[in-house]
Amino acid sequence: MDLPLNDLSMIHRFTPASAEGAPPLLLLHGTGGDESDLLPLGGLLSPGSALVSPRGRVLENGMPRFFRRSAEGVFDEADVRLRAAELGEFVAQAREHYDLARPIAVGFSNGANIAAALMMLAPEALAGAVLIRAMVPLTDPPAFDLGGKPVLILSGGMDPIVPAENAARLARQFQAGGAALTHETLPTGHGLGQMDLTIAREWLAASFG
Repeated sequence: MDLPLNDLSMIHRFTPASAEGAPPLLLLHGTGGDESDLLPLGGLLSPGSALVSPRGRVLENGMPRFFRRSAEGVFDEADVRLRAAELGEFVAQAREHYDLARPIAVGFSNGANIAAALMMLAPEALAGAVLIRAMVPLTDPPAFDLGGKPVLILSGGMDPIVPAENAARLARQFQAGGAALTHETLPTGHGLGQMDLTIAREWLAASFG
């Protein structure tokens, strides 16, 4: 059962674990989504996992996001850093409140970008990440060491929003930061599809099962 508990620092939904040993997932929606958007995806990706799904605290034309931008693909990097710190604090609160292990982030688009930033700025916050249609969140991130944490980047070969060079640069940043990186480019656009679900589910089972 989903519990719409909002007594932590971010409005969120929480689904308790129903399978022992299933890793918790931190679900991070895209622009215009909310705390309910990715709950069905989380249940399909890792059945039985606890799901924590916060709502982005920034509004763009009434649409929730996790950080500000000045144009498509042009990020307010000071705000990225601020919001990543806020998300890291929320993760710490949620872990204590719900008695959770370090979660795996599953982010789509804007949610993938804030997850990538959190991995770079606070490597200890997450156990790993699934980044679907992610872009480089920080042009000059600090040196970081993920110590072999698993990261999956799923890019779209026909994505009109994320240039292939940008996705490749993000992959290089994670490789330089010590991630156990898998980067796949799918024959699709920016939208989330069945291929993403299949690959991410298999990768999660292999990396954390």
